[in-house]
Amino acid sequence: MTVIAYCYYDPLLDLPPQQLDWGREVDQVYCDFGGRQEWERLLAEAKSTPPETILVRSWGDLGETLKAIESAIAQLEILTPNVVILEGEGTNQKELLQLVASLHQEKRSQQLKRGHAKNRLKAHPPPGKAPYGYRRGKDRYIIDRSTAPVVKDFFEYFQLYASLRGAVRYLERRYGKKISVATGRRWLTSPVYRGDMGYKNGEVIPNTHLPILSRDEAAQIDRLLRRNRQLPTRSASAPRSLAGLVVCQNCQCPLNITQVTSRGKKREYLYLRPQKCPHSPRCKAIPYHDVFNCTLDRICEDLPQAVAKMESDGVAEEKANLEAKIQQLQDVLNQVSQLETHGILDAETAQLRRYKLRTEIAEYQGKIAQCPPENLSAIAQTVSLRQFWLDLSESERRFYFREFIQQIEISYITRSQWTLNLRFFI
Repeated sequence: MTVIAYCYYDPLLDLPPQQLDWGREVDQVYCDFGGRQEWERLLAEAKSTPPETILVRSWGDLGETLKAIESAIAQLEILTPNVVILEGEGTNQKELLQLVASLHQEKRSQQLKRGHAKNRLKAHPPPGKAPYGYRRGKDRYIIDRSTAPVVKDFFEYFQLYASLRGAVRYLERRYGKKISVATGRRWLTSPVYRGDMGYKNGEVIPNTHLPILSRDEAAQIDRLLRRNRQLPTRSASAPRSLAGLVVCQNCQCPLNITQVTSRGKKREYLYLRPQKCPHSPRCKAIPYHDVFNCTLDRICEDLPQAVAKMESDGVAEEKANLEAKIQQLQDVLNQVSQLETHGILDAETAQLRRYKLRTEIAEYQGKIAQCPPENLSAIAQTVSLRQFWLDLSESERRFYFREFIQQIEISYITRSQWTLNLRFFI
């Protein structure tokens, strides 16, 4: 008893073929991946040696259209009456007629997906309306000069104040443009505004159109978003620069900023007070400016040492390795174009290879964007000057504190005595 099997995979829609469980012992498996060479071989060999049973993964494997499927079914019925479909559909005429409508819809959906996949290989924009700030061109996004400044101003506001909700309110107040917080977050993380093309499958192709946001600005926004996630609610836009950063080292209880005024006096006093302190009596509140001044002293002393330690750990070498990998992939990308020119690779294979190489390059570029800036040592020397901090506004100090400091830890020696320790991001 001879049993043969057939399956088909679309290289644009399906993953490379994996070993398939046919539910029984199979003498020969014919599997096509993009073409129909194995199907032709199956017909030729089955004519000379007719099999007793033919297994097919699904009706959709037999052709791209209903007409092609009907023709394939007729060819199989000539070879043997025992045609078994793995997915469980029957093979009689009544059941086939019931499948026509669903099969037609399935093929229509596959055609649309195949068209979208071909557009991805060419780095064309996905279907739908262009993101705000762009308009659709022939094969790429084009900057809309009337709306791009609004998006640019939104990014600049977020970079300055590190507050997503504040940037959303600013957009409505300044331009009358109403967007939700979720939309604002999508703008901040969208690869489109960085000059890259992002698709629904999560893959990104770099440098497909003109960006509104530079690479350095995008890396800074990513750092701010990543660090804001670690802060308590509403601390991102708090008016005081130390908000959300100070915790008790012993119990990890956050210290909130409390404002106190004296009766009949206009002078205000700021304190950092432990919330939900488990100790009894509770740890005493600390004057805000004492913690602020002590923080500046620790930054000036500890930050250069932290940067030197980071550089000795080989972060610069890691970045250089990533850049070398990108250059290697770029060289391979150039070779693909040469192979296509000389006819070694066909156009479809070359497009698919270029697409995969460009998505790999985008992944490495994303890792490089997360690395510290090259001039971090020079920045650390400047930031380590006390006068630098005193010349900044409160919002600017808040930005720089969160750029370098992950957490400010207060360790109580006694109920009223304490020491301060900084945990840097670097």
